[in-house]
Amino acid sequence: MFDVNVAEWLNLLLRWVHIITGIAWIGSSFYFVFTDASLRPNKALNKKAHGETWQVHGGGFYHIQKYLVAPDKMPTELHWFKFEAYFTWLSGFLLLSVIYYLGADAFLIDSSKLDITASQGIMISIAMLAGGWILYDLLCRSPLGDNLGLLALLVFLLVVGAGFAFTQVFAGRAAYVHAGALIGSMMVGNVFFVIIPNQKKVVKALTAGEEPAAILGKQAKQRSMHNNYLTLPVLLMMISNHYPMTYGHDYSWLIFAMILVIGGLVRHYYNSKNAGIEAGWMKFLYPTAGALMLALILFVSFKPGGNETLAEGADAVTAKQAFAVVQQRCVACHSSLPTHEDFDEAPGGVTFDTIDDVLAHLDAIKQQAVDTDAMPLGNMTEMTEEERQLLGQWISLGAKVASP
Repeated sequence: MFDVNVAEWLNLLLRWVHIITGIAWIGSSFYFVFTDASLRPNKALNKKAHGETWQVHGGGFYHIQKYLVAPDKMPTELHWFKFEAYFTWLSGFLLLSVIYYLGADAFLIDSSKLDITASQGIMISIAMLAGGWILYDLLCRSPLGDNLGLLALLVFLLVVGAGFAFTQVFAGRAAYVHAGALIGSMMVGNVFFVIIPNQKKVVKALTAGEEPAAILGKQAKQRSMHNNYLTLPVLLMMISNHYPMTYGHDYSWLIFAMILVIGGLVRHYYNSKNAGIEAGWMKFLYPTAGALMLALILFVSFKPGGNETLAEGADAVTAKQAFAVVQQRCVACHSSLPTHEDFDEAPGGVTFDTIDDVLAHLDAIKQQAVDTDAMPLGNMTEMTEEERQLLGQWISLGAKVASP
C-alpha cells in the first residue's frame, strides 16, 4: 500500500530543480563577469577584440578573447547561456504557486494586514511581480539609464519600495519570498527580453554580412551587470523563510534594504578586484559590508526595555494560561490531528497537544510567536499582541508549570 504525499514531493522536486538551475545560472553569471573584469588589452589582438585573459583550471590553460560587439564573422560553433536562467525562474514560479498560491490562506494572506481573499491575493501577487519588471525596464530604457549612479539608486529605491509594499499586503514570510521573486523576475526579464534578443540581432547581422549595432552589446552588458549585483540579495531572500527574525520583524522592509546594500558592496568588491582596480577606497568595501552586517544583527536583536516591557501582573501568568493561548491559536496546524485544511500532519512534525510538547519547543515559540509575528501563519487564528506578550512573560519567567 502506497501513501504518497503528492504536494510534499512536488514541493521537494521543484525546489531541487530550482536549486540546480539556480546554481548553473549564478555560476555562469559570476564566471562571465569575472572573465569580463579580468580582460586586459593586447595590441597584437584583432582590432575588434576588446581584450584577453588567461586562466588555468582542471589541468589546462584557457586563452579567452572578448569581442565587444562581434567578431568579423560568425564562428562555426557558438554556445548560448540562457536556459539555466529560464528554468530557474520557471521552477521558482511553480514553487511559489504550489506553496503560496495553492496554500494562499495559510501562507500568503495575513488578514490583519489586508483583508482579501485567496484569489485576490494571487492576482495582486502576479500584478506586483509583472508591474515591478515593467517599471524597472522602463527606467533602464529611459534617458536615466545612461547615468549609471542615478540608475543604480533608482533601481534600489524601486526594489526597496516594492519590498515595503509586499510587507504591507502579504504575510511576513510571503512578503520576503515575493521580494526575492521580484528580483528574480527582473533578472530573468533582462535575459529574456534584452540580453538574448540583442545577441540574436548581432548574430543575424553577422550572418547577413552586416555590421552589428554597438548599442546592442552595451545594453546587454548593462543588464548582465545588474543581474550580477542582484544575485547575492536574491539568494538570501530565497532562504529567508527559515529565519523569522528577518521577515517577522516590524521593520522587515528595512532589513531587506540593508541586505541589498551589503550584498551589493560584497559583489562590488570582487568585481573591482577582478578588474585590477587598486584604488584606496576598495579596502573599505569589505569592512563596510561587515560593519553593516553587525549593525543589522544588533538592530534585529535589540529589544527595547527587555523584560521591563512586561505588563503588570506578569508574575501571575501561569502555564494554564499560556497553554490555553497555544491551544486556541496554534493547534489548528500543530497537532497530531490538524484541523486546518492545508495540513494533513503537523508542519515540521511539531505538535502542541500537551504542555510537555509546548515546553519542548519554547525557543521556537519565542522566536516565531513572541519576538516576531511569523506564527501563526498569516496570523490566521488572529493571535493578539496581548496573547503574544502573555506567552513572552511566561517564557521569560522560566515557563513554570505549577499545579492549578
